[in-house]
Amino acid sequence: MQVNDIVEDFTLQNQDGKEVSLSDFKSSPVVLFFYPRADTPGCTIESCGFRDAFETFQKEGIVVFGISRDTVKAQKKFKDKYDLPYDLLADPEMELINRYDLVKPKNMYGKLVKGVKRTTYLIGPDTGSGQRLIHIFEDVKPAGHAEEVLDLLKT
Repeated sequence: MQVNDIVEDFTLQNQDGKEVSLSDFKSSPVVLFFYPRADTPGCTIESCGFRDAFETFQKEGIVVFGISRDTVKAQKKFKDKYDLPYDLLADPEMELINRYDLVKPKNMYGKLVKGVKRTTYLIGPDTGSGQRLIHIFEDVKPAGHAEEVLDLLKT
């Protein structure tokens, strides 16, 4: 996917097992932040950053979703543990993760493994021709990422 592409609709289950579709939020900008695994150090820092900035996202009318390959149950546990105010979407079959080509080689303690690349997508509201991709944050650093997203949205 490239900036300005129309984003294809998707449906995933949230932490409560409820189906959530991108098209349910056509009138709002949407942040999709993909993270490797719930309740791991970097993912917790990133998710809590979005939690701490969530009120500002809400005031700006921006919808936030965290997405990982975790199960619905694991997403629920993670959301509850850190009091995350936004939905976490479960993609255990990695349908969306694969569609966005986010499985990449990663260095884990000196060993090369494949994993989900921490990436954030900003999607604009539907202006009549579909929801377009506004920006892609690649190689995301967890600390301060939510503020980085907000700063871009303010410009």
